[in-house]
Amino acid sequence: MIKLIAIILLAISTAGAGYFGWTQKKSSAAATEQVAELTQQVEEADKKIEATEEELAASKEKLPALMTKAQELEAVKAAFASGMVLKDLEAAYAKEKKALSTERQLGLAGVRLLTNGTKDPATVEAFQKALEMTDWKGQQKVICAAQNALAAAGEKVKVMSECQPEAGPGKGDSKTGSKGAPSDKAESKDAKGSDEKKNDKKLDKSAQGHAEAQPVHWEYEGAMGPENWGKEFPTCGRGKSQAPLSVKGPYEKVRYSLAPDYKQGQLKIVNNGHTIQVNVPNGSKIRIDGRPFELVQFHFHRPSEEHIDGKPSAMVIHLVHKNMEGELAVLAVMLREGNENPVIKTLWTHAPKNAGSEVLPDGVMFNPASLLPKELDFFHYDGSLTTPPCTEKVKFYILKTQVSISKEQISDFPFKMNARPIQPSNGRPIYSN
Repeated sequence: MIKLIAIILLAISTAGAGYFGWTQKKSSAAATEQVAELTQQVEEADKKIEATEEELAASKEKLPALMTKAQELEAVKAAFASGMVLKDLEAAYAKEKKALSTERQLGLAGVRLLTNGTKDPATVEAFQKALEMTDWKGQQKVICAAQNALAAAGEKVKVMSECQPEAGPGKGDSKTGSKGAPSDKAESKDAKGSDEKKNDKKLDKSAQGHAEAQPVHWEYEGAMGPENWGKEFPTCGRGKSQAPLSVKGPYEKVRYSLAPDYKQGQLKIVNNGHTIQVNVPNGSKIRIDGRPFELVQFHFHRPSEEHIDGKPSAMVIHLVHKNMEGELAVLAVMLREGNENPVIKTLWTHAPKNAGSEVLPDGVMFNPASLLPKELDFFHYDGSLTTPPCTEKVKFYILKTQVSISKEQISDFPFKMNARPIQPSNGRPIYSN
């Protein structure tokens, strides 16, 4: 019996030893495979590091030249940052009252680019206009400048291969565009067709453009009146969310409020050829449903552009705001004929009678809050700038309480009529708080 037990134990131990040896051999083989894989990965990583080091060395060689160009560009942008050069140039072209040449249109677009950047819809519009005016066979430089500017702004325009910049280190070759001018011209029309989408980009200083003089001359009456704006400014004719609207019920209810926090500052007033406008120093804000917007400028229309229940008021003040995302919001204060308005009297006293540069009267301070009524209940709809280029996605808030202005003050406003006609609502809701 003891012998049998010993034989069984010996068999078990022999089998165990064999199994242990087999598992050890298997583990050793797996480890060898893992080591081989890791070795291959290390070799591949070494190759990538070597390639990256080569690219880095090439980049370092080009860095001084790129830094010089960047510094030059920043210096030029700083020189144009105040916007005065752009305003003076636009005012000068507006006085000529004639269509610009292609070169002037492109030059003006370039000044807009340096002043406001590619996110300004008026910059994009100016370059698109330059493309439309261009002789495609004889002005390649103009075409290249406009196409590259539109591409930088994110517009869907195909840049001709002759116009494409050299690829940077590590970027590979640029994608080749169409070489034939006709197809590029067709593409520029596609860019023009993307006009409605331009507002999806953040706006920078476009709030300053509301009611300002544009390089292409436009008016409120005659051959250059609102019914023809769309010929020069496509969104004015094709947009589906244009302003102003006739405000009437039924209304959709909203429960938020407006909270202006305007500050006193130096009066900066300008007659831009289309209205009297006051440019507001930084610091004046309004909260709309808790969201902060900066007051950029305010200006006047006669009669009011907005109608309430089908009727206009004597005039309206448009206070134009923008937020950090570039969204625009216009607060409209309706002016009804009645008693003299002392705040308006101050503005009219210092307003230039003729179109020209901004005026800063010595020692005259002004707080935009003095323009507002006590009650801030409002109507609201989504619209557009009411002057060219008629950029859309602008939020309008029309105060229900009107402010008085005397008959004499209405007559003293230097523009007898500067109101765009009512636009189709296209089913847009109107809200009331």
